[in-house]
Amino acid sequence: MTSLAGKTALVTGSTSGIGLGIAQQLAEAGANIVLNGFGDVAAAQAQIQALGVQAWHHPADLSDPEQIDALCAFAANECGGVDILVNNAGIQHVARLENFPPAQWDKVLAINLSAVFHTSRLLLPAMRARGWGRIINIASTHGLVASSGKSAYVAAKHGVLGLTKTVALETAHSAITCNAICPGWVLTPLVAQQIADRATQQGISPQQAQQDLLVEKQPSGQFVTPAQLGALAVFLCSPAAAEVRGAAWAMDGGWTAQ
Repeated sequence: MTSLAGKTALVTGSTSGIGLGIAQQLAEAGANIVLNGFGDVAAAQAQIQALGVQAWHHPADLSDPEQIDALCAFAANECGGVDILVNNAGIQHVARLENFPPAQWDKVLAINLSAVFHTSRLLLPAMRARGWGRIINIASTHGLVASSGKSAYVAAKHGVLGLTKTVALETAHSAITCNAICPGWVLTPLVAQQIADRATQQGISPQQAQQDLLVEKQPSGQFVTPAQLGALAVFLCSPAAAEVRGAAWAMDGGWTAQ
């Protein structure tokens, strides 16, 4: 078992869904957790603290660079510094390119891509000073392939993979690694809403809408779980993954194998 005792992980967008699942797995391995997000903060903190580690929360809006500065300063000054950075926060907007609202484009890129740049640039110097660090960027299968109607999300996630590779090269001669995880469909509140909308629009049951959604893209017919993604994040923090650098690790039920 990987032990992360004595380490502190900052996981953005971690009060629910994928981020909370990753935070829980890191906490089970012994890491203290800095949570961030707009979900049920008390419940998320309680879940993490129940695992015997410390849990803090900062409410930074990651579309605002000044709030990202405040988040990273809080983690450095109040939480003892960040050893593991998991850039998970993300939003989605679906529209054809000619109908895509410019304000939504800017916000998707700000949260899904620019925030990854800002947290990494702010926290990397201290990782270098300590001589160890892990940066794990939660990209998407849409960092590897595209889907219609998701131009901003696809562009941002492709950008995340490029940034991941660049940081991996810039840290290659150190004990700091930077990698990306590319999940397929995960049953998050966002995806649950897509299923509900699909059921309503097509006049079918939610169960049929869910199965149709999976079969279109994910050959396994199963959702990836936050716990599975968290277990991969823990592995990427382990000594066994010390030479995994700049990887875009797909966990997508076979989506990108097609």
